[in-house]
Amino acid sequence: MDITEEVLKVMHTAGQPLNAGKIAELGALDRKEVDKAMAQLKKEARIVSPRRCYWTPA
Repeated sequence: MDITEEVLKVMHTAGQPLNAGKIAELGALDRKEVDKAMAQLKKEARIVSPRRCYWTPA
């Protein structure tokens, strides 16, 4: 599974806004890889920020 899809899966499962550190922790993923995936997802407008530093699927 692609890292971006894994990040989205963790976000959907959590059901609440998450920051990158929490996504890495919950998904047992590398923080740097999560940051790269989130940058890609932001560029594609697949995630949105309801408040500073927290993200949810769009």
